[in-house]
Amino acid sequence: MLIGEILSNTANKFPDKQAVICGKDICSFSDLEEISNRVANGIIRSGLGRGSVLGILSTNQFEYPGIFFGCAKAGCILAHMSTRFTDNELCNVITSSDVKALFVHEKFLETILRLAVKLTGLEKIIVFGNKKTYPTNVMHLEEFLIGAQSTPVSIKLNTDDAFGITYTGGTTGFPKGVVVSHRSRIIGSIRAQREMDISKNDIICCSSPLFHIAGLFIWFQTGVLMGLTAVLMPAWDPEAFIDLVEKQKITAAFLVPTQINSIITSTMLDSDKLKSLRYVNYGAAPTSRAQLEKQLEVLPSVIWQEQYGQSEAGNLTVRPTEFNLSKSASVGKPYSDLELQIFGSDNNKVANGEVGEVVTRGDHVMLGYYREPEKTKEVFIGEGWLKTGDMGYLDEDGFLFLVDRSKDMIISGGENIFPTEIEEVLYNHPSINECAVFGVPDDHWGELPAAHIVLEKGKQPTVEEIDKYCIENMARHKRPRLIKFVEKLPKSAVGKIQKNIIRDEYWP
Repeated sequence: MLIGEILSNTANKFPDKQAVICGKDICSFSDLEEISNRVANGIIRSGLGRGSVLGILSTNQFEYPGIFFGCAKAGCILAHMSTRFTDNELCNVITSSDVKALFVHEKFLETILRLAVKLTGLEKIIVFGNKKTYPTNVMHLEEFLIGAQSTPVSIKLNTDDAFGITYTGGTTGFPKGVVVSHRSRIIGSIRAQREMDISKNDIICCSSPLFHIAGLFIWFQTGVLMGLTAVLMPAWDPEAFIDLVEKQKITAAFLVPTQINSIITSTMLDSDKLKSLRYVNYGAAPTSRAQLEKQLEVLPSVIWQEQYGQSEAGNLTVRPTEFNLSKSASVGKPYSDLELQIFGSDNNKVANGEVGEVVTRGDHVMLGYYREPEKTKEVFIGEGWLKTGDMGYLDEDGFLFLVDRSKDMIISGGENIFPTEIEEVLYNHPSINECAVFGVPDDHWGELPAAHIVLEKGKQPTVEEIDKYCIENMARHKRPRLIKFVEKLPKSAVGKIQKNIIRDEYWP
């Protein structure tokens, strides 16, 4: 199966069912099929055929799905760009990814026009949103589609053809472009349909960015495969989410832990407004047991299910909900047909319970980093095993426990300290809402743990009180030597806490 066929098959089964709702805009699956075919034919007519790299820069807007499936049907490679990219990052990813045409929402057009002089390889700028008067080098999507047929395109594609690029977080240097094939992302949706608790009758909310693997491939695309109505949220706001669930009778959502935290701590939380919500799939960042217990307490009727994956490998594990508490520290078990192991520093498998790097292989892994053969070579070892960069272990029941990102590990006096261990303790303190633990330089020990902490509203503990709590609840060498109360923590577009930004303050 090809990505475009996911939509075509569903449109044949449920032509009149609502496919996408975004504000006042609504389209059926047959409408979405026609729109995507017109986009595909418009692309081909423009000479941007099979193998061309196109880009999209947008929040979750009504036009995004049609552009996504249209590019896939045209045999193009669509580069999904974060709306949080800096000017330098945008210039880098557009030029280094050889983007020939860029679909851009009107909200970000001014940025692209400001950078246009540096984007020498960019041939077309296609804007969508409200139709206005634009410069001569910009074409509105409606204009681009004039005369484009809604009939299917006739292009021979292979399941191993590249069709998408998503970008790594860019915590070291510029973001890397992760190139994926039709096969690698279709298998993820099939696994999600089979082993997640999503239902054929769900109405799903897409609040995580579609430019991110979790929001697009694991959640939205799975919804299209299953014929589910998707309600798009262009920007995250917990109160808006609560109102949207009530208005659209949303039954399922994918959320990241920071989004969940903002809902269950919101002063506007009203369980009656969320009574239709039956299932929340969550992931993309660690969740503490303290937050999980709070989720279960505040919204006990919701089925909470954690998953784990990454841009380079897609979705890797899911935790059966009956193990929510007994295996709360795990991210679940690998999908039933997926190979996943823990390798030691010698690149050999280690015993259950022993910490090492999480590795995986199979059809779900990326083709590589775009035009970065050396960096691609660094992450593939042995017989096709991909190194995820995550440290963890498998228990005797096959559950995966993540210890930390290998790059976040603190080495203090020769001892390995994993920040997530310390964060787990801190999250159990009643005055702490969010925290980030990281390493700071020390002349004697090399590194020492430090913590930035966001307090619960109305709570005012002293640094000395938090330090005393740490001494009482963790090994002394692990306790943060620097504790700083902050109003907020920097987060990525998908809600991940950006420790690299926090660390920069302390590392010269």
